[in-house]
Amino acid sequence: MMRVLHEKLTKGEISARELTQKYLDAINMQDSDLHAFLYVNVEGALEQAEKADAIIKRGEATLITGIPFAVKDNFCVQGMPTTAGSQILENYIPPYTATAVQRLLDQGAVLLGKTNMDEFAMGASTEQSAFGPTKNVHDTTRVPGGSSGGSATAVAAGESVFALGTDTGGSIRQPAGFSGVVGLKVSYGRVSRYGVIALASSVDVIGPITNTVDDAAIVFEAMAGRDPYDSTTSPHPVPKASSIQTMNLKGITVGIPQEYFETEGIEEAVKVSVEAAIEALKNFGARIQSVRLPHTAYAIPTYYIIIPSEASSNLARYDGIRFGYSAKAARDISEVYNMSRSQGFGVEPRRRVLLGTFVLSEGYHDAYYKQAQKVRTLIRMDFEKAFRKVDALITPTSPNVAFPLHTKDQDPLAMYLQDVFTAPANLAGICALSIPVKNLKGTLPVGMQIMGPAYAEEKILRIASTYECVRAKYRKG
Repeated sequence: MMRVLHEKLTKGEISARELTQKYLDAINMQDSDLHAFLYVNVEGALEQAEKADAIIKRGEATLITGIPFAVKDNFCVQGMPTTAGSQILENYIPPYTATAVQRLLDQGAVLLGKTNMDEFAMGASTEQSAFGPTKNVHDTTRVPGGSSGGSATAVAAGESVFALGTDTGGSIRQPAGFSGVVGLKVSYGRVSRYGVIALASSVDVIGPITNTVDDAAIVFEAMAGRDPYDSTTSPHPVPKASSIQTMNLKGITVGIPQEYFETEGIEEAVKVSVEAAIEALKNFGARIQSVRLPHTAYAIPTYYIIIPSEASSNLARYDGIRFGYSAKAARDISEVYNMSRSQGFGVEPRRRVLLGTFVLSEGYHDAYYKQAQKVRTLIRMDFEKAFRKVDALITPTSPNVAFPLHTKDQDPLAMYLQDVFTAPANLAGICALSIPVKNLKGTLPVGMQIMGPAYAEEKILRIASTYECVRAKYRKG
């Protein structure tokens, strides 16, 4: 999609300003119902579009120049509200811009605004936002997934060409799967986290949500690479988007982790649809091999010990004193701190802060946090062992299709289990993406997850691109 728009822009068939106005009009027409955006950058986007037109006229355009995009509202953008979906940051205006966003702006991309999200990225439905839920474009009575649900809906609804999200346990892939778009979780350290409000610093990654695999590759190339402001960024070379092409899958071995397909509660529609997609890849030359990831069953309990622990530390800075919401009735510093946090944080952040503080407390650290880190190592070793036998792993993205609004938001365990297929990749630090497959037993989107070793984004993008080609061929047939 982006290559087509780039060609139209460079040939003068449409200007960046006209293209931007088209997407602003779509937001204006649709978003009062969908609620994908928390902030729309109308004047700023049009100004950026005019600058993009000047870049194009000079012949200096990249594939990103003039392309309208959106970012999840935990990305800091100078002079623009950044709330992380929380009342405690409702009036926060950051003085700097996240590196990932700045790299896109530097190439002339046009920022349309900030998208809705579960508060501090804690959720799997975008119902935990302090500013109301986002709806699924395919069925507005259902959730779009989370926590990057606003970004997924914006892309799926045609309100943005692409959007950025964060993925701590599946928050790019799961909403992409629910919304019928492509979501890429990069390897840990591939893209700078500088300027992104942290949930769990050892697990958080940034990635694009797009309409096509090629678009995901283009955005990935534009953002990735070393950043002096983030010491965790990797020096590994970033693959060129032009190298992400369809391929004959002969010689490629795809692993099928049996634990994922044997999971209790997986919907039949999801299972048969992903199995049909795997068969299509087999017909295109891929070798299919069954593998085992024996510690998969421990991924969710491990994840929900580590993530609340890191979250309790990262969220300690929101104290009602330095920035953000501050309780007005407080009589002293202690009350400012306690009242601001209890009033400013929603239910899920309070729950995770309490859980994380307990886990890290004296007498419990070794029993819970230390043990969870040991299991995390075992999970990572499972993947390393599997990738010595296969090139990539394929699973469903989620055990179910998008569920109705307000059916799980009062049941934390049911919501946490939405991460059952996605969280292991975060714990292991590997790359993964979700790509839509045909739902053989219904109309709602089904996502297929492709996982690869750390820094193997080029490989999983090429496999995914090949599947897109296969799917398009079957549609024509």
